[in-house]
Amino acid sequence: MCIREGFREWNRSDMDIANFKRLAPYFKKTKHVILQGWGEPLLYGHLLDAVQAVKAEGAQAGFVTSGKGLNRGIISELIDSGIDFIGFSLAGATPKTHNSIRLNSDLDILLANIRLFNEIKKENKLGGPRLHIVYLLLRDNISETPALIELAKEIGIKDVIFTNLIHVTNDWQEEQRVFTCFKLPESDYMEMLREAEIKAMELKINLRLPSLAPNDVPVCEENPLKNIYISVDGEVSPCVYLYPPSQPIFKRVYCGQEYYTEKVSFGNIFMESFSSVRDKKAYVEFRDCFSRRQEGLKKIDSLSPPQHCRTCHKMLGV
Repeated sequence: MCIREGFREWNRSDMDIANFKRLAPYFKKTKHVILQGWGEPLLYGHLLDAVQAVKAEGAQAGFVTSGKGLNRGIISELIDSGIDFIGFSLAGATPKTHNSIRLNSDLDILLANIRLFNEIKKENKLGGPRLHIVYLLLRDNISETPALIELAKEIGIKDVIFTNLIHVTNDWQEEQRVFTCFKLPESDYMEMLREAEIKAMELKINLRLPSLAPNDVPVCEENPLKNIYISVDGEVSPCVYLYPPSQPIFKRVYCGQEYYTEKVSFGNIFMESFSSVRDKKAYVEFRDCFSRRQEGLKKIDSLSPPQHCRTCHKMLGV
């Protein structure tokens, strides 16, 4: 289910902690710092130092994790670091489904770790960090979404986010996506999500649902007008989907058709200031494209997104 399945090369590296700390002056100018690229944050040897560097500048820090390897000691260290929010990735409400999709993951162990996290919070009478579930919707697991809501209630999670498989790189992923690229009559999948939504209201679970059909959106959910992605080597990109840790030209399957897209970086934050990167003509034009779309909602069809974004499913509003 990871994009690396369709890539020939994959850069397995972490940001040097000394470089990370060089970003500290920028943290006070943002609200959230997501300590994540395309890997598992708990494998980063300087995770606690990174959290503390963000918190020292007044921003909130968090990440999404598989939850593998957590224990009482690590959980206590994370809490002590001041981490604000943690999302746990689930791919099924039953071990059979989850374990078959998230290979080398064990749902029973993951759930036990989430329960332990909430137990430690309760023991110490703590409100944070905020814990939530991130559930990737696939053909193989969407039928379990109502049961997932019940499971969230059982393990003490109040917030659940359903997401679509956005960056598709192989045939299996293309077959597994549940959203359509064309406006069609409602599918059975929508009925399953509606059942999950009703269950969430009954159990007082905050549920965020994606669309399963295209919507006219002026700016995609990644919102490059407000957010940036910084790679492990300092490259500044509008979003994580435009700078994967791969070869310079990378593969995307968009609505069933293969495309090859050039990675997008507007500069390196370790070699120049962010203001100089932000003010480059190419980056200004990139953002202006979305700004014009925001202003021209009624004639959005005549305002195309930037070239590199035209084959990204995020621009469908799903």
